[in-house]
Amino acid sequence: MRILIAEDDATLADGLTRSLRQAGYAVDQASDGATADAALSAQTAQTYDLLILDVGLPRMSGLEVLKRLRSRGSMLPVLILTARDGWSDKVAGFKAGADDYLTKPFHLKEFLLRVASLLRRGHWPPAQKKLPTYQFGNNLIDLESRQATTAQGTIQLTELELKMLLLFINNEGKVLTRGELLKQVWGVSPATETRTLDNFVVRLRKYFEDDPARPRYFKTVRGRGYRFIKNPR
Repeated sequence: MRILIAEDDATLADGLTRSLRQAGYAVDQASDGATADAALSAQTAQTYDLLILDVGLPRMSGLEVLKRLRSRGSMLPVLILTARDGWSDKVAGFKAGADDYLTKPFHLKEFLLRVASLLRRGHWPPAQKKLPTYQFGNNLIDLESRQATTAQGTIQLTELELKMLLLFINNEGKVLTRGELLKQVWGVSPATETRTLDNFVVRLRKYFEDDPARPRYFKTVRGRGYRFIKNPR
């Protein structure tokens, strides 16, 4: 699999490149946003399988690169690397279409784990087999195009967002533990310590809940996990 690293810190980019190549991946580098955007827009046959993207790039910000990528309809998995650890920065990254977010400094093992997780793509049915739509409340999700019509407008779901949503839908009313979600959505050990799962639940609530602070559909079951309720009372 081929990975593009868009990072202007040459020392960090070279270190990550060495580690990824040792893990068996092919890696290209871009030291600024404009170069990364050109490499991504020139793709013809899904040249890359993952984009590792720094937010603070010269010539074009990482968020702008990401927005342009998504505007072209690309569902390429994107892992953001940034020194910005504020919640508003994370929200901006996820809103632009990021799949995961890692704050510098980080442990190499966690970085490689997240890379492997994002590359472990789900296998979806062929496009010619029309997938159904699913509705709950005022939300309508087209499972083929991954577009959701909500009170927030039209939202383009990432593959991992849809994978997690389908897991909730297929287990409506049941409690899904953190371990089950980590294993089935990301393919990692149930014992993995990560906030990625919680961030994804927050994103689903922002998309589909009328009041994300008081969720009705995606409920937290304290000490156990989460439950999806299609028709809350």
